[in-house]
Amino acid sequence: MKTNNLNIALFTPNKNPYSETFIQAHKNKLKDTVFYYYGPVSNMKLENHQVLSNKFTNLLLKVYTKLFNKPSTYIREYSIIKSLKEQKINVILVEYGDHAFNLLYIIKASNLPVIVHFHGYDASRNKIIKNCNNYKEVFQISNKVIAVSKIMQDKLKDLGCLESKIEYNPCAASIEFSKLEPQFLKKQFIAIGRFTDKKAPYYTILAFKKVLKIHPDATLLMAGDGYLLNTCKNLIRYYQLEDSVKLLGIITPDKYRDLLKESLAFVQHSITAKDGDMEGTPVAILEASIAGLPVISTYHSGISDVIKHKETGLLCKEHDIIAMSNHMLQVLDNISLAKKMGAAGKINISNNFSLEQHINKLQNILESTVS
Repeated sequence: MKTNNLNIALFTPNKNPYSETFIQAHKNKLKDTVFYYYGPVSNMKLENHQVLSNKFTNLLLKVYTKLFNKPSTYIREYSIIKSLKEQKINVILVEYGDHAFNLLYIIKASNLPVIVHFHGYDASRNKIIKNCNNYKEVFQISNKVIAVSKIMQDKLKDLGCLESKIEYNPCAASIEFSKLEPQFLKKQFIAIGRFTDKKAPYYTILAFKKVLKIHPDATLLMAGDGYLLNTCKNLIRYYQLEDSVKLLGIITPDKYRDLLKESLAFVQHSITAKDGDMEGTPVAILEASIAGLPVISTYHSGISDVIKHKETGLLCKEHDIIAMSNHMLQVLDNISLAKKMGAAGKINISNNFSLEQHINKLQNILESTVS
């Protein structure tokens, strides 16, 4: 049954990071009123509100904290709990499992239903899982737990989450990407994402280096930032690929759409990092596929949930740069195949992984939890 006038508290560890378009979709597309709480407990803010508590309240709390030997986080936690009551919150949605772990006291004290949305690293990085006590308490207090890939479903279940609590709901692409009609005019590949271990951008460069032996006029564009950026710059410089591989830095969604329109395929060599870190279902891949480009990637986490090998893209095993290189050559040598896979991808994502479907399912989970 539909619950009227739902007030949703959306908790995220950061505000508007460029790579987290899915969180902004949750904030802006859910049908009811969303109160956006961002940042760690020690410095949490509520969007469009100046402070969570005034100076006088903070002074009283400081005295209370000292008198009764409360922890240093008590003032902030009290302020957040008080804010939830003032905003008449009906349900809490927490982005990332480790953020939910950090909010355990607040969630318990609020006595509100809670949905925890896992996304990738939070369900796979060994150290984070261990530091969060294998999410034992998070699973206990959660009414529902959302997984964005089928592999993640299994991982959460193996960690001890009740299967009845787990909901599969992969992230989705903005509708603007579905309006694109790629031209396939350039021998150009596009990659966008953080330069991190699990995205292995160096493998994409090495695979493309082999492509250049046969197609020396091909181009690889790589957008994004991260701790492996300098490593990739050095790799490009060492192999003298500066004219063929362009590092664009962080780009806007509009710029990304422009590049998709003129490119031949999207490429990303995702792997499971040494620390266990894995993708969820990468939004950039969903965006490229719904835009009408074939996706060249790996059999990794949620990628193989949304990309069909030889139908909407070409997938290879992790670390197999020779296979990835051959897949790039395949679309370069057969533009008709690239167009066919791209068109099939647009239909597949539109029919099965649209933003409307994603938001509707999340909305239903929130409403049923309150009911």
